Amino acid sequence: MELLKFGNTGWGDELFYATLMTIAVAIVAMLIGFFFALIFTPLKISKSKTFNAIGNFYTTLIRGIPELLVIYLFFFGGSGAVMYVAKIFGYGEYIEINAFLTGAFSIGIISGAYSTEVFRGAIQSIPKGQFEASKVLGIKKNIYFFKIILPQMLRLALPNINNVWQITLKDTSLISVTGLVEIMRQSYVAAGSTRDPLFFYSFAAILYLLLTFFSMKFFNKLEHYYSRGF
Repeated sequence: MELLKFGNTGWGDELFYATLMTIAVAIVAMLIGFFFALIFTPLKISKSKTFNAIGNFYTTLIRGIPELLVIYLFFFGGSGAVMYVAKIFGYGEYIEINAFLTGAFSIGIISGAYSTEVFRGAIQSIPKGQFEASKVLGIKKNIYFFKIILPQMLRLALPNINNVWQITLKDTSLISVTGLVEIMRQSYVAAGSTRDPLFFYSFAAILYLLLTFFSMKFFNKLEHYYSRGF
């Protein structure tokens, strides 16, 4: 346990901050994913073939290619795209995109594709009578969505949103390739410095297990709260 001490003699403080970084990236990525889901879920359930095709293209493309490839495209390809635009305006120096923002955005796009399918399935699981009754009663669209559809959608979507969060949390390990110091990157650095990879990678596994365990507890409480009366 000497290796996990805080201070100059151990790696405890570095791994603690790396864990906080992992949580921060996962939360930001999940929020970005929800933003994309809010855009593409209506397209997926739209009666318009054009909108439906756009929604299907997004979810099929992102879910069909490896997550690591998406991160490479945005981190390395994004830097190239920004530098290309900068050269048009006469700036020829190297530009590096912020690793945190790139990593969170990349994982957020991946999370958004899965969240879109979750929300689509949840909305389509709501009995059609709910929609018809709202129209017959002349309920305004904003009240109809926030008071009738959204609560039911959350109840139905929460178990799968829990799965999306677990995937997003574990996908943060992939952004270690960008140099961002999260759990996986810090474990790699510590393992290389101490030449004890088994210990640090095993400890990293424990950290991920703890994060997923407490996440499951949190989502179970949310499911219980939104399932009152059912």
